Amino acid sequence: MSDSSLKRLVIACGGTGGHLFPGIAVAEEWTKRGGEALLLISEKHIDALASEGYGHLRFERMPTVAMPKLVSLKMPGFIFRFIGAFFSCRKLLKSFQADAVLGMGGFTSTAPLMAGQFMKLPTFIHESNAIPGRANRLNARFARTILVGFERCVPYFGKGKPVKVVGTPLRPSLVEKMDRAEAAAAFDLDPAKKILLVMGGSQGARRLNELVASGLPEFEAAGLQVLQISGPTDYEAAKPAYEANPKAGTLISFCGEMQKALAIADLSVCRSGASSLTELSHFEIPSVLVPYPFAADDHQTLNADIFSEAGAAEAWAQGGLNEENFAPRMIELIQNEGRLATMKKAMGSLAVPDASGRVCDEVVSAL
Repeated sequence: MSDSSLKRLVIACGGTGGHLFPGIAVAEEWTKRGGEALLLISEKHIDALASEGYGHLRFERMPTVAMPKLVSLKMPGFIFRFIGAFFSCRKLLKSFQADAVLGMGGFTSTAPLMAGQFMKLPTFIHESNAIPGRANRLNARFARTILVGFERCVPYFGKGKPVKVVGTPLRPSLVEKMDRAEAAAAFDLDPAKKILLVMGGSQGARRLNELVASGLPEFEAAGLQVLQISGPTDYEAAKPAYEANPKAGTLISFCGEMQKALAIADLSVCRSGASSLTELSHFEIPSVLVPYPFAADDHQTLNADIFSEAGAAEAWAQGGLNEENFAPRMIELIQNEGRLATMKKAMGSLAVPDASGRVCDEVVSAL
């Protein structure tokens, strides 16, 4: 098989960390093979935050063009903006001399994929979740090949185009696992104590943040420590709880060095976005998954089902959690050494460490 040397790949991956981080992972692998990559991101603040530290990669911002409902007064404006985005993408693909286009999901991918198809370039989409969202159902129309993270997702794309299971790419910065003591020191935590990692994804999870903050006195009393990544929006709301319970753990709004946070977690509680699950499986972290109940097509519940059915995680419905039962349940689980060991082994069995390479192989095979 030929390599990616001197080939130029455009990766549309903006909007959320779940699209951006796997896109960065593919770009890193592509450039390592000798190719050039151009990452298209949105104008959202979270994209700017998440792309920090990757100065060696080329990013271009695109206006966010979210598709409204078909019967909506916003539709004419959307069509006008989308046409503009299409022509901008076509111009960008020409100037970059793109050889292929990969969309990582979301409507940020639609215009680049359509422009790539118009220019007769090989086009691909990647779907990380167990069920494709509205955007990727549309994006699939402009893709020659569909790449998915989970086998369970394959039937949703029908039989009209090739669908390949490749896993979800993991950022290179997360591949090498750090020393626990060194990583704990970065967050002013004691590596000898159990550590609960709380993640809400790149944009946070308000209800999880509220439940964890309310349980800090109980966690501290049980001898546990919490590392809570609140997301920028909820940081100020969660801060008073840590000021009142300074020995309970550490609160940060965003984590640019997730390899350190993942290296110290004995148990994680988080949403069940596919990118987070990829990271947890690589680090073999037993987890409590609380799917976002309003996610499109309830895809987070379907993601969580894959991990809970394998014994790698427990799936807890958000509606069944409150300030009285959340902390006791978490404490009971994190103190159950046998249960954690079983979950850890199962979590590791779900990891796909070479997903970035698999994606690149599929693109190369079409060039």
